[in-house]
Order: sequence, then structure tokens, then C-alpha cells
Amino acid sequence: MRRLHALLESYSADHVNATNQAIHLVCVPAIVWSVIAALWTVPVPGSLLQPGAFAGLVMAVAAAWYFRQSRPLGLGITLAFVLAGASCWWLAGQVGMRGLLFIAIAVFVLAWIGQFIGHRIEGKRPSFFTDLVYLLVGPAWTLSKLYRRLGIAY
Repeated sequence: MRRLHALLESYSADHVNATNQAIHLVCVPAIVWSVIAALWTVPVPGSLLQPGAFAGLVMAVAAAWYFRQSRPLGLGITLAFVLAGASCWWLAGQVGMRGLLFIAIAVFVLAWIGQFIGHRIEGKRPSFFTDLVYLLVGPAWTLSKLYRRLGIAY
């Protein structure tokens, strides 16, 4: 937890502006969902695996990293991954894999535009420009803010 705690403190230092924080609380989960949705559309051998298997594998690896850092955050992220996967499964059934991919791309682009607007307001570069691990810290930071509001220790 120490490493994650230090990463969260550093991430917080780059996100002190209230507007930037609000943008991140919307855009970070949107980016996470869009990446999962895009991975959901990666073709897999139909006789061996179900659609979304590649996304499931990536979510499992990421969840393991979060659990290693913090069990409460790992549990919350895993729940978020399950909900994201369920929404991708449902949406793929409604619009097909191609439609899901187009939606994922649109959400990804719009959410990153929002992120960069937030950082422009903040006057600081995104944290991942210094270390790519911050791409994993962003979702944990978002969840940690929710946990603090709910009085949950992480």
C-alpha cells in the first residue's frame, strides 16, 4: 500500500483544481470503460473463447495489480470491471461488435479531450507524462475519492 499511497499523493498534487478534479471524476471512468470496450471487440477464436475474453484477461491482470497495492481498492476496481464488462456484453448484443468499437472510440476521444482541458485549466501536464504507471493510478485515485466520501479505508 505504501507505493500506491505515495503514487496517489503525487497524483493528487497534480490535480488540485476543483474543475480539473470534477472533469477527472467523469473522464477517468469513461476512459477505463472505453479501453475495456475496445478490448472487448478484439476477435478471439470462437471455438475456444467467448467475445470479450481478451478484455477479461486484461481486467484480471489489472485487478491483480490493484489488489496487490490495496485490497479495498482492488475489490472496488474489480467490481467496476465486472460492471464495465457486463455493459460491454449487453451493448455488443444491442449494436454489435463494430458498433461497440465505434462507441468505445468516441468515448475514448471525448474523455481524453476532457482530460486535457482539465489539465489546461490546472496548468499542469498529465501525470502519465512523467510515468506511465499513473495510467493505473488515475482509476485508483478516482475510487479513493469515492471511498473517502463513504468513509471506507483503503
